[in-house]
Amino acid sequence: MGDRGGPIPDVSQSAVSRTDRPPARTLRTTGLLVTFILGGLTATPPLAMDMYLPALPEVTGSLHAPAATVQLTLTACLAGMALGQLVVGPMSDRWGRRRPLLAGLAVYVVATALCALAPTVESLVAFRLAQGLAGAAAIVIARAVVRDLYDGLAMARFFSTLMLISGVAPIVAPLIGGQILRVTDWRGVFVVLTVVGVLLAGLVWRRLPETLAPEDRHAGGVGEALRAMRGLLADRAFAGYTLTGGFAFAALFAYISASPFVIQEIYGASPQTFSLLFGLNSVGLVAVGQINGKLLVGRVGLDRVLGVGLAIVVLAATALLLMSLGVFGEVGLVPVAAALFVLMSAMGITLPNTQALALQRTKHAAGSASALLGTSSFLIGAVASPLVGIAGEDTAVPMAVVQLAAALVALACFMGMCRPWNRRADGRADGRPVAEDGGTPRSSAFENLREES
Repeated sequence: MGDRGGPIPDVSQSAVSRTDRPPARTLRTTGLLVTFILGGLTATPPLAMDMYLPALPEVTGSLHAPAATVQLTLTACLAGMALGQLVVGPMSDRWGRRRPLLAGLAVYVVATALCALAPTVESLVAFRLAQGLAGAAAIVIARAVVRDLYDGLAMARFFSTLMLISGVAPIVAPLIGGQILRVTDWRGVFVVLTVVGVLLAGLVWRRLPETLAPEDRHAGGVGEALRAMRGLLADRAFAGYTLTGGFAFAALFAYISASPFVIQEIYGASPQTFSLLFGLNSVGLVAVGQINGKLLVGRVGLDRVLGVGLAIVVLAATALLLMSLGVFGEVGLVPVAAALFVLMSAMGITLPNTQALALQRTKHAAGSASALLGTSSFLIGAVASPLVGIAGEDTAVPMAVVQLAAALVALACFMGMCRPWNRRADGRADGRPVAEDGGTPRSSAFENLREES
């Protein structure tokens, strides 16, 4: 570590150039800035998805397309984000984090602007696919940077912190989308997303330094990246956590893609009411995520917390299915909204712990591991999207069925492949001891961000 008041330690000699280094600031301020940037990057998917949700019924009329076809615009974006991570993740392991991230953000801005100009639903699907492919860089590299900086339970806590920051996006995005629709049409939503992308790219360019030292990078090409991924998938527990997170995300995305029609078309709510309910559910997700990071991590084993979260998702999805089938008679919006709130809140302990437990098993291929995590989640979620609309817009049964099936498969993968009863109670997936502080920042990468004034 450098002397007090001196320049940022150049641990990797060339890992952080002078133009990449952050200005002089205390360690606390630097850490908050990096946390904010990483939170903004992880907020890219909910921004691209959730701000657009209140406009889905309007798009069907504007482009003269059925609801199932319009839902493909969500599927295309999600599939793009899934496939893009397979490319960007290994790229970031080879060339570092900054260059692939900046290139991806630049293409994301262009694709988002083209979405605002789409003349047909087919072109909108194509532009959304490009938007997802480029936006994948933000998702996968943000997770890889966290793996560069932290280890152990500290990584789990940081993921919960990111959930607080990125959780603002799904709370605010539908509200903003609903308000935009008051003054313009759905195209204005993409104009706002374009501006947000430009601001985020500028912030990354100016303030996010490189976190992967050259000696830690992989010089190989596609072949080595595929071998690394094959090795990761050969780890039964890593594959189990990856599938668990993927199917849990499918339950979440079934809600994201179907709820605009369920809430607005079946229960007659306005776009603004839907936005408020969506924001409330996101508040629940963020709040539970903070309970996870501040109170549970380090006190209760991560596997145990994850198991409880999956059980709650299963129970909430079961309640939704029973209500949709009319088992409890004619139910209004409030009971359905309550069940959705419970399901979304449980994601606050399910998703971050799945990611932390999986990434704890990787050390030298964080980009590839992050790509596998993200790709599995987004691909499985992309399959869930058209399934929820298979029976039309007049029933919530397909949404509930997909949610329950995905939750049950996630629970089965967790129990059958991860075998949590063989894990230590301290929450480490690899069974090694954890430092008393719950894990410390990874030294070489973290030093690249430090400077005490």
